[in-house]
Amino acid sequence: MGLLDRLRKEWFIIGIVLVITLARLEPSVGVKGGPLKPEISITYIAVSAIFFNSGLSLKTEELTSALMHVKLHIFVQIFTLVFFPAAIWLFLQILSLTTINEWLLKGLQTVGCMPPPVSSAVILTKAVGGNEAAAIFNSAFGSFLGIVVTPLLLLLFLGSSSSVPFTSIFSQLFMTVVVPLIAGQIIRRFIKEWLERNKPPYGAISSCVLLMIIYTTFCGTFSNPHIDLDKFSLIIVVFLRYTKPPGIFLFSFRKKSGFTPADTVAIMFCATHKSLTLGIPMLKIVFEGYEHLSLISVPLLIYHPAQILLGSVLVPTIKSWMVKRQKALKLTKLQPV
Repeated sequence: MGLLDRLRKEWFIIGIVLVITLARLEPSVGVKGGPLKPEISITYIAVSAIFFNSGLSLKTEELTSALMHVKLHIFVQIFTLVFFPAAIWLFLQILSLTTINEWLLKGLQTVGCMPPPVSSAVILTKAVGGNEAAAIFNSAFGSFLGIVVTPLLLLLFLGSSSSVPFTSIFSQLFMTVVVPLIAGQIIRRFIKEWLERNKPPYGAISSCVLLMIIYTTFCGTFSNPHIDLDKFSLIIVVFLRYTKPPGIFLFSFRKKSGFTPADTVAIMFCATHKSLTLGIPMLKIVFEGYEHLSLISVPLLIYHPAQILLGSVLVPTIKSWMVKRQKALKLTKLQPV
């Protein structure tokens, strides 16, 4: 019985290992153009399902309250689209003195310039029990903002310019993020009592969608012939991915920051994740005609699955931390002055 309880509790971690193994064994199933058609099933259906699910589960007042949390939004967007690209640029000045391929260095800079994704940060924040409404706002707003800011950052740091199809990208984001979220909120108004009485497994639904995203992401990674990094280059990419969350975590949870533990969870996921869905099309547009486009894309192709895998594995640990901090803060408030 103890083993069954443990398996039930750790089913998501087991699921991650399983889907990555399946992706490694037969990556052709989940690649673009393959049987699963991730360009449709993930880009449109899965992302829409995530935000429809969020629309159903979130209380309207929570979503409205999150919109007013201006300090949190400013912190996330400035870190994502200002501080991190600048920090990467400074770091790359040192790396340029090493033997690492210069086009991979440019690829690392493009990772820093990318906007946040519209789905993974929301799913992981929800799985932990963090401020989901804030995660939704920052993921959606950051993606919209990145459509304009990312090409400008690439021009600033890499000196490349091109016209970006703002209209088509905006319309895709609107249809897969805004419309499902509003639809979920509207439907919630009519079946609110039923939802509160039956308590559908929102978290489990989001986790299953995330497993599907992880599977197709790793199918794309394993089937890409251009991902052939030397060990030093791989260490650098992994180092960047695994050192960002602790820094964000420590900075955002300072006593004077004004952020709650739930806010810190949303900040950590939103400010450290980078969008592959928006990133790869942007790179293809901005660097059209570059013979080294595949090398420039490699760091983002590695960073993306790494961020989902790391975030998923850390869910139980972060959830435990958040609950402990919330209890500690409650006890502090109850103590007489």
